[in-house]
Amino acid sequence: MHNILIVTGGSKGIGKALIQKYQQEKYTVFSLARTIIDIQNVTQTSVDLSNFKEAKDAFQMLLDEIKKLEILSVTLVNNAGRLGTIANLENITSDDLQESILINTTIPLLFSGLFIRSLSLFNCKKQIINISSGAAKKPYEGWSVYCSSKAALDMTTATIAEEQKNIANGVKCFGIRPGVVDTNMQSQIRTTEASNFKNVQRFIDLKNNNELYSPEYVAERIYNLDISNKLVNGETIDLREV
Repeated sequence: MHNILIVTGGSKGIGKALIQKYQQEKYTVFSLARTIIDIQNVTQTSVDLSNFKEAKDAFQMLLDEIKKLEILSVTLVNNAGRLGTIANLENITSDDLQESILINTTIPLLFSGLFIRSLSLFNCKKQIINISSGAAKKPYEGWSVYCSSKAALDMTTATIAEEQKNIANGVKCFGIRPGVVDTNMQSQIRTTEASNFKNVQRFIDLKNNNELYSPEYVAERIYNLDISNKLVNGETIDLREV
């Protein structure tokens, strides 16, 4: 019997830390990311999540393979995210806007729907964990697309839970705001010109004062909350508050 974890964006940052943590705990782990990394006992699919059809086909193929296994539990983590250009909305190109919304909102909606439908007849623990952000609740100048797309992801979490709660063999859905984590996204933020992001100094100070969470710490927290059943269906929680 398999405890299964599927992670999008598993090649770096929080996603990489998650696949490492769950693999160490003897889960059967699958990663979908553009880059294949050097890690043992993880099935990796190279896929461009900004290509809708490629992402859809790759994920459906993966689900079809998973359905052949004897499943004890299966968890999808919609982790892949994109900050995009940091600038006022009028200065963001349509292509950049479209890619951010696709990766941050559309792909989680798509994958969640495919996940629910493909595994509807499986009587096992089934759950979706969406990696959100504090930016879903707090507006930042220069982050209009990122804030909006993460707020949409929080509502995705809530509505999936509402739709599934009275369905036999239904899927539970949870959201996690991990806090400020030392990832490539933070590096991008710190190198942004103050003219495009007035809050840049705050993020520089967080790094200089060693106040960033490590991806490994976040993965450990998520795993512990997961296995202890402390996540609440439909709710998005902030790791800094639990």
